[in-house]
Amino acid sequence: MMIYRTLGNRGAEIPAVGLGTWEVGGRDIPDKSRDREHIETISRAIEMGYTHIDTAEYYGGGHTEELIGEAISVFSREELFITSKVWPSHLQRASLHEALDGTLQRLRTDYLDLYLIHWPNPDVPLEETLSAMSDEVQNGRVRFIGVSNFDTPLLEKAVAVSREPIVNNQVLFNIDDRLAMNELLPYCQTQGITMTAYSPLRRNAVKTSTEKLLKELASKYSASIQQIMLAWLLGKDGVVVIPKASKLEHLRSNLEAASIVLDQEDVRMLDALK
Repeated sequence: MMIYRTLGNRGAEIPAVGLGTWEVGGRDIPDKSRDREHIETISRAIEMGYTHIDTAEYYGGGHTEELIGEAISVFSREELFITSKVWPSHLQRASLHEALDGTLQRLRTDYLDLYLIHWPNPDVPLEETLSAMSDEVQNGRVRFIGVSNFDTPLLEKAVAVSREPIVNNQVLFNIDDRLAMNELLPYCQTQGITMTAYSPLRRNAVKTSTEKLLKELASKYSASIQQIMLAWLLGKDGVVVIPKASKLEHLRSNLEAASIVLDQEDVRMLDALK
């Protein structure tokens, strides 16, 4: 069963478990060697219940968006929630509009549900970028805007200068990489800004102390360690996760993590890990 987070103040919702697509079809340049496999995986994921798909113009040098565009072309666009991100070199007004042109063309859609600044660029005024993004909301090519990899002071500035509400901040957040918990998450929660946790399953091995507790809780809840990691994040108000998976059993397992509700004491133990 999918759970949702409220996005902004217009009654819109974002599915709390999305499909991450970094390295699908290449890293910073296209890799077309597994195109059919990737398209099939994305299609199966949508059929399974993944209606939220996260990508970026940078991924695969744009090829990731092309693969998603092909996969989603046979589904109802209105039932999908598509997020993409604009690269730091495209944050000037004219460049951003052109970048969005390319993203929409590759995704074969005429609008994005959520458009994010991928990384901040101190050489481009934030006001200029957010003004251009706000224009795209007015133009109907973007429903909502947000940011990614913004710390609390920069997010506060974005909120202050943007004509359209900042509704999302996508950051590194997992059981070991938890800097976001200190002040960023509380700020987002008070402002009604959803936080999307990328790399929620942590690519590298977790700390020994973390792994020990995760194994104990996995046994208690008849779940996998990965499901406990996701359930811990999803138990926090306003948090969205975008794990990447290529195997159907992992896709299904990640979705099922949304139904796991951890006891308050178990959450406290996980929160207290160093």
